[in-house]
Amino acid sequence: MLDVKNEYLYHLLERIKQRPGMYIGQCSITRLNMLLVGYSQARMELGLPRTKQEKNFDNFQEWVQNKFNINTSQSWDSIILANSTDEKDAFYKFFQLFEQFLHGVTNTANLELTTKSNPDYSSI
Repeated sequence: MLDVKNEYLYHLLERIKQRPGMYIGQCSITRLNMLLVGYSQARMELGLPRTKQEKNFDNFQEWVQNKFNINTSQSWDSIILANSTDEKDAFYKFFQLFEQFLHGVTNTANLELTTKSNPDYSSI
């Protein structure tokens, strides 16, 4: 059983990746971001402390800005969407970028989809 009071965020992201329709209705980076905002807000309102994964995910914003050489205050989802053909493409690109973020990849030329179906996020 998962310990949702502690490390759950990356497990949730993996579940959304596998079944986006069940969690956000359709493949949309905007909907994904709104779910994550709601997740964070709910945890805060419940008085749950921020986890290592949540703190690490905070760095994703700056990582995306660096990856796309963006110096404005655009959110990570807006940056990815602006560099995608549509919401669905941006949704899948998010997971490609997220994998690279977790593995410390900074090369912008490497945006190929990771085929690993269940990455191990527990150490982060």
